[in-house]
Amino acid sequence: MAAISGLIRVIEKAARKAGQRLRRDFGEIEHLQVSRKGPADFVSKADLAAERTIWDELKVARPDWGFLFEEAGEIEGDPTKPRFIVDPLDGTSNFLHGIPHFAVSIAVQEPRLDGSGWGDVVAGLIYQPITDESFWAEKSRGAWLHDRRLRVSARRHLDESLIATGIPFSGRGDMGQWTRIYHAFGPQIAGIRRLGSAALDLAWVAAGRYEGFWEADLNPWDTAAGCLLVREAGGFVSDWRGRSLPICDAEVLAGNDSLHSRLHKILAGAVKD
Repeated sequence: MAAISGLIRVIEKAARKAGQRLRRDFGEIEHLQVSRKGPADFVSKADLAAERTIWDELKVARPDWGFLFEEAGEIEGDPTKPRFIVDPLDGTSNFLHGIPHFAVSIAVQEPRLDGSGWGDVVAGLIYQPITDESFWAEKSRGAWLHDRRLRVSARRHLDESLIATGIPFSGRGDMGQWTRIYHAFGPQIAGIRRLGSAALDLAWVAAGRYEGFWEADLNPWDTAAGCLLVREAGGFVSDWRGRSLPICDAEVLAGNDSLHSRLHKILAGAVKD
């Protein structure tokens, strides 16, 4: 077992504290006051309260670091220091419908040395409050579920593989493109799953529960921690063109070390058509 660093302990403390609030509010779904932020994109009191809890915890621990939040947006810190990328509730629609599949996602991204923007993600944690699963990773130190080392699936055949995805909805995303990819993958794999949390989909690829995952039109807070988890578990993450960006969000294809290149070839062909 790897020694848990002080940074991961700080992140996990914040995630677990927010998760306690989410578990409590999840049991009171019918009492939540829900507002509309956009097409099928809901914000609840629970979501905002979880974000505030994380802010309070992390700001005390790292007062000069910046933040990128789903709801509050970017909060600048010392430009020479890292920033936290936070999704306080990934899977909001699941949460509001009483479906126990959602997560808190927190990542740490370092600034580039030349001051030209943001570089590598060096730490990340995805916490599932209902199952009490804490997936975490640090750059060059591996990926872990609690104290158990994670490794991507060892399956080498597409016809044995489960692939996760996110489906465009309510005018968001390119349904035509998604359909082409779906029809290209479908005949060659064991199954496709859509459970409603990109963060957990990526964590499950890292844990070997899925062999791959694809989705488009996501945001950095959806995938920052998950991209690191997959890579540190021995997998690969790229965009549609095969570029391994620090955070793949507009286009993300994750896969185990045996199948990513084949999945990319199929996806690239489908997108090109």
